[in-house]
Amino acid sequence: MTLPEKHPAYNYQVNPDLTSIDWQRVCQLFQEINWKHRLAEEIEKAFKMSTSTLFIYEGEMIIAFGRVIGDGRYYAMLADVVVDPAYQGRGLGRYLVMALNSQLENYHFVNLSAAPGADRFYKTLGWKKQTTAYIWPQGPKQLRQHCEKD
Repeated sequence: MTLPEKHPAYNYQVNPDLTSIDWQRVCQLFQEINWKHRLAEEIEKAFKMSTSTLFIYEGEMIIAFGRVIGDGRYYAMLADVVVDPAYQGRGLGRYLVMALNSQLENYHFVNLSAAPGADRFYKTLGWKKQTTAYIWPQGPKQLRQHCEKD
């Protein structure tokens, strides 16, 4: 898998020291893309339990990030792929997805849950819609946004 070129103006950090991350900024970016109801402390804990993380900075400011949750061999999931709306359209999301996915070549199953409306983006990167995936909805919003109508 060939990765897209890194944008020369940005700093890319794979698996950085997570104690140095500005978790309030990460929480702010979640809110800016309307993924609300997240707390900085919970986000930090989730990232620390992840298999792999990737943060992209402009100067000292986080502008994009993503992570992988995996068991080391069989199952992995890309999660929390987020790009600051002011930086979208510059290839950062593409780089995040491709870079994280490139670390998972020997896994049997790699999946992700796309945000509503992001289908086309993932399909252009080669992702396929899975016919056998299921979700246990955690409330009416997930039921509405992520589930087929009965």
